[in-house]
Formats: sequence, C-alpha cells, structure tokens
Amino acid sequence: MTAARQKQRVEKILKTLDLLYPKATCALAHSNAWELLVATILSAQCTDKRVNEVTPGLFRKYPTVRDFAAVSPEELARDIRSTGFFNNKAKAITGAAKKILKDFNGQVPADMEKLLTVPGVARKTANVVLGTAYGIPSGIVVDTHVQRIARRLGLTQEKDPVKIERDLMALVPRDRWILFSHQMIHHGRTLCLARKPRCAECPLDPICQAEDKNK
Repeated sequence: MTAARQKQRVEKILKTLDLLYPKATCALAHSNAWELLVATILSAQCTDKRVNEVTPGLFRKYPTVRDFAAVSPEELARDIRSTGFFNNKAKAITGAAKKILKDFNGQVPADMEKLLTVPGVARKTANVVLGTAYGIPSGIVVDTHVQRIARRLGLTQEKDPVKIERDLMALVPRDRWILFSHQMIHHGRTLCLARKPRCAECPLDPICQAEDKNK
C-alpha cells in the first residue's frame, strides 16, 4: 500500500472513531496523577470495572503518596487482592510511592524518562498518566485492545507493543495520540471484541483487513 493511500485510510479511521467515540476518555476513576498511576498499575490483567470498585476504598484508606509509602506491601496486597497479581502490584505501588517521595517531592513527574524510573511503570503506564493526567502526548497507549485493532486494521504487522506504538505514532498525528488511544480502547470493548468481533455493526468493517472477521 502506498503512503498516500495509507494516509487516506488513517484519516478515514480517525473520522470514524470521532463519530463513534467523540468524548472518549480514560475509564479508570481518579482525581489526580498519583491515583491514576495506582489505578493503572492495578489494571494489569484486571478489568477497569474491578479496579474502579477497589480504588475508592483504597484511596480513602491511603489518601496520600506518603500513606502508600508507609504501608507494608503485605498489608496493601490484602487491600488489592481482588485485582489479581496482588503481591507484585503491592510491591510496585509501595515502591513507586517511595521513589516519588524521595526523588520527585511527592509529585508524579510529568516526564517520560523520569516516570520510567518509577517502579511498576513501563511505557504504557507512563503514556496513560502523561496523556490523561497531564495532557502530554508522549506516545500512544498500546494495551491488548489497541494491539488487536491496530493489526486488524492493517496499521501494523508487529506483535511487540513497543514496535506497534512506533508504527502508530508514525501514522497518527501527534495531536491525536491521546484521544486515539482512548477511542481504540473503547472500540475494543464495544465492537472489535477479541473472540467475537461485531463486524456487522462496525462502521470500519469496509476498510478492515482482519483475517478473523466475524461474518
């Protein structure tokens, strides 16, 4: 496919996503960058719905970064048990709190390089925090939904999230990165499902290149 034709396809995809999800935003409930960071760590291998059931009580019990830094990983693990992988998540969250207190004056850094030094933070989490909490288009969030849809739409042939993100960043205008991420995630939850995509209802079906279309 020529670069010009791919550009036209991307423009059509973006316009369609705008019609479907004009106000798409992060589904994780939070009131500041730290709460979003915690919620994003908890969301690994867990639904946003479950995370949103856990975090209100969690943030009442530990209202500040300092509170999370003071609690033992063992106690925190009990509080977040229902999110799965709770021991690793508890270590990551308490480690993140201590790092942010020690090196960043208790404030989640609005910088990719600095964020990547925080325990529990890789590019996906950093992109979520920077995009949603700070409005900084540092990259494109590549979760399982984005991976699946990007490949189905022929926007990448890669399987590695970092390489998928690289391909998407080259195709999607920078000022669309934050909204595009949210729109793709919403699309993956509503129409472009993993096992039984609702292709007959999807406005993107005519230009979709998926081999696993649900006829």
